[in-house]
Amino acid sequence: MSDQHNFETLAIHAGNTADPLTGAVVPPIYQVSTYKQDGVGGLRGGYEYSRSANPTRTALEDNLAALEGGRRGLAFASGLAAEDCLLRTLLTPGDHVVIPNDAYGGTFRLFAKVVSRWGVEFSVADTSDPAAVRAAITPRTKAVWVETPSNPLLGITDIAAVAQVAREAGARLVVDNTFASPYLQQPLSLGADVVVHSTTKYMGGHSDVVGGALITDDAALAEELAYHQNAMGAVAGPFDAWLVLRGIKTLAVRMDRHTENATKIADLLTRHPKVTQVLYPGLPEHPGHEVAAKQMRAFGGMVSFRVAGGEEAAVQVCNRAKLFTLGESLGGVESLVEHPGRMTHASAAGSPLEVPADLVRISVGIESADDLIADLTQALG
Repeated sequence: MSDQHNFETLAIHAGNTADPLTGAVVPPIYQVSTYKQDGVGGLRGGYEYSRSANPTRTALEDNLAALEGGRRGLAFASGLAAEDCLLRTLLTPGDHVVIPNDAYGGTFRLFAKVVSRWGVEFSVADTSDPAAVRAAITPRTKAVWVETPSNPLLGITDIAAVAQVAREAGARLVVDNTFASPYLQQPLSLGADVVVHSTTKYMGGHSDVVGGALITDDAALAEELAYHQNAMGAVAGPFDAWLVLRGIKTLAVRMDRHTENATKIADLLTRHPKVTQVLYPGLPEHPGHEVAAKQMRAFGGMVSFRVAGGEEAAVQVCNRAKLFTLGESLGGVESLVEHPGRMTHASAAGSPLEVPADLVRISVGIESADDLIADLTQALG
């Protein structure tokens, strides 16, 4: 499959070669642990053991690489498994990482409670300000970590600008592209070294699979990551890989609808008397709007807002929602609502990444926008 095709075509066809035996247009689920070898050391098609490689996972990894414009993709058991593999590949004890002041709580927990025990230090910076990133870098900095849009405050980082800062310091730039998906944003083309995804979210798109991915255009780094992936073993199973590959086929059309609905809801929220602030990069008043418009195709399906009345009022909005399902995660066809301070970002409490107590985060699905607006209106009271 040529990488010159448009995104929608690549999403459906990259990695999805017809089965040579039957002509099946969907790659089979190779639910197998080991493979018959053609003599000692003679691997048939390069497969020996499914931790090392599996044909269904290979199909997904080829697809991921094509969509992000990378040389190689690697599929993992979860987004955090992908992050763990990346950090242990890039870093050694004594190294330093710059992380954002707004990030997924699980990512912060990985740095603060796991990687730090291994002797890796980190500093927190506002990555929307390249000067702040530069100021946080030390001679031991090996990586700069970015989420854009960020979770849950929907902050925007200028990827190209921060890539330049990282490059000048001899550090790798890692971009978590989960909120945008490769349909809306391709960080490698803007100077990132590695892209991270929780494929559980928009890539899978149906809240029925957990997975993660790393994509890079650096051949040497790709080999190091693949070595560590095999050595550590947190790989995507064949059925999980198949589910993500299936979900990706409709990624473009789903993201268009997610964005359309989120835009309408953000507009409603800006006019609601019980909402004190709306965080959505598609709004002209958002501080990162111009950068987002420059580096994204559209603004995505995630919206956060702050509620008059404080924490209890925000919790009640979550509890009163009916069509918006109260639950963690995001990126599925169904709409979700959550209270980050008590749910996805509880691990960041008391840290520089602590989120406002009056914050509500919604993952806007692909239902009727009118129905979603009616539900939010009644939930706000």
